[in-house]
Amino acid sequence: MDIAIYTLTSELHDENAVGAVTQEFLGSLGIDYTLKGSDYADFGMSTLSVIYVRTGGTEGIFKRLLPQLRQQSQAPFYLLTSGKSNSLAASMEILSYLQQNYLQGEIIHGSADYIARRLQVLVKVQEAKRRLNGTRFGIIGQPSDWLISSVADPKVVKTKLGIDLVEVPIEELLAGIDQITEGDMPDRIYGALKTIVDQYQLNGFTLRCFDLLTAVRNTGCWALAKLNAEGVVAGCEGDVPAMLTMAITHALLDVSGFQANPSQINPETGEMLFAHCTIPLNMVERYELDTHFESGIGVGIRGFMNLGPVTVFKVSGDLKRSFIAEGELVRNQAKPDLCRTQQVIQLKDNLQTHYFLTQPIGNHHIITPGCNRQLFENFMASL
Repeated sequence: MDIAIYTLTSELHDENAVGAVTQEFLGSLGIDYTLKGSDYADFGMSTLSVIYVRTGGTEGIFKRLLPQLRQQSQAPFYLLTSGKSNSLAASMEILSYLQQNYLQGEIIHGSADYIARRLQVLVKVQEAKRRLNGTRFGIIGQPSDWLISSVADPKVVKTKLGIDLVEVPIEELLAGIDQITEGDMPDRIYGALKTIVDQYQLNGFTLRCFDLLTAVRNTGCWALAKLNAEGVVAGCEGDVPAMLTMAITHALLDVSGFQANPSQINPETGEMLFAHCTIPLNMVERYELDTHFESGIGVGIRGFMNLGPVTVFKVSGDLKRSFIAEGELVRNQAKPDLCRTQQVIQLKDNLQTHYFLTQPIGNHHIITPGCNRQLFENFMASL
């Protein structure tokens, strides 16, 4: 882990005594770190910069340093405390001052195991933000006509995530498909999309895919499944908030997630059915090819994911709201009257089903393997 630890120490305390406590405390955490001491010249350059408040009486020192630190980093301030020499009390005063000035911060305090786990989460969040910063995501065609709420403000997306949104006319994709004369249509669509990704230097995209049904009598489901497995975030229907959710997911977990519609909800038990006609190939243990559900033509994918813990995630286009729910994938099914990949998920908290019925963030939600609530919550809190 790329963790830099800086120190705040009152001049009233004996450096030898404080140094011994520092060595013992940081050694107990069992993590890799670089101790920078009181030299803040490169503060913010590491993935995670932590300020170890070693003693009380350091509040004034921090206040004097704050303008410099804010110029060097826009990340929240993480205040590490051992609980000795009034370290915690000073950290609380500093955090209160930060909040009065509308700045984010957190005191990291507790057992050695808790502190180590917390630092691991924070490193992953900061790594993900760095991975997203400076990336480019395409909107190939406008969002599908039925996605009346699934839009995003490019300025907000750039400011909060560091992502540039790039509009690409759907006509460029159709022209690219026509230029590929070998292979079947699903592979030609895949090849044309890869060309656009390379041409526009995209890290991902969302596609107005239903236009392909009338233009080339096929679907983008196969292409999206392959590209997601190759590390290119590829979303459906021009849904920008869903694409942003997948981008965050990929930055945190190295998997794009399964973009799906809630199809059935049992508010009393917390059981939900999610379905869509494509899923990243690196998320399934096996898959079958079928037709696209709504149209009955082209290629749809019926993917079977390993049963076990999952997390449902979605962010709003303005990044002010998010939904995060952990649950269990209890079965994959293959009924003919639904989109081809069908997952029955039991939410841990059945009351979270009310969100879908009263305050949903659009229709598409992203399913990820594993228990990822803490990671997603901390990422959203850092924006």
